[in-house]
Amino acid sequence: MDHEPSTSPDLPVSDLPVSDGGPGRIVLAATPIGNTGDASARLLELLTTADIVAAEDTRRLHRLVQNLGITVAGRIISYHEHNEAAKTADLLEQVRAGKTLVMVTDAGMPSVSDPGFRLVEGAVAAGLTVTAAPGPSAVLTALALSGLPTDRFCFEGFLPRKAGERTSRLADLDAERRTMVFFEAPHRLEPMLRALHDRFGADRRAAVCRELTKTYEQVIRGTLRELLEWAESNEVRGEIAVVVGGAPEREPGRPEDHVAAVNGLIAQGVRLKEAVAAVAEDAKVSKRELYSAVLASR
Repeated sequence: MDHEPSTSPDLPVSDLPVSDGGPGRIVLAATPIGNTGDASARLLELLTTADIVAAEDTRRLHRLVQNLGITVAGRIISYHEHNEAAKTADLLEQVRAGKTLVMVTDAGMPSVSDPGFRLVEGAVAAGLTVTAAPGPSAVLTALALSGLPTDRFCFEGFLPRKAGERTSRLADLDAERRTMVFFEAPHRLEPMLRALHDRFGADRRAAVCRELTKTYEQVIRGTLRELLEWAESNEVRGEIAVVVGGAPEREPGRPEDHVAAVNGLIAQGVRLKEAVAAVAEDAKVSKRELYSAVLASR
């Protein structure tokens, strides 16, 4: 989520000894999103045995391993959105030479709204081994705690900061039936909720999930109107995930209500049967009944 990239100096990796001389691998390792106790035994093993640990912020990694009571034996490399283009090729060369590279971000799963995708993309293109040590995820935790449907969902990350671009993105989601998960910075939460409220309606169900797994974890559930009122009257801090219910299913209505739409397609040169099929599918009405309604209207 929101962060400042590490400014700590990197140490060169080109002079590291090759582990086994055989094929190396990349491991995307999930780190705790708030509670250090969520670190897996596999994460601890990887951090203490890997040849290279690529970290989004090396300072945060040092704090994590200190809290875990372990020592990173391999070389720690700063790898974030501002330098991944320059560093990916060299890291892939190290893996090709036989090294094990562990990729970690500030919190959660690498490459999910965090650095890592470019590394995976390059490894796949090069035929190198990529695997994962799964673990904590702010997306899934927020979804599970939201009280909204979890059978189908989509992750939308951060909405654009500019109002016009944000409005355009939300317009694309007008008909989205799946539950939607967003990230947002606390100081932008209020305008974000207002944009959701204006686009999806005051009564759409949603949840604001704050500081997940941390001491002051808070999940506020309600309508977008209620959540906006809460944000307007509170000073919101911490890491934020917003979960929004999908668009409700449209009422099918009566077949005769859609005769004009069929006639509109026919006027454009579409054949009657095809026009009826297209409108009936979109309006969720019976093709047979709509066809009869069109004929009856003539």
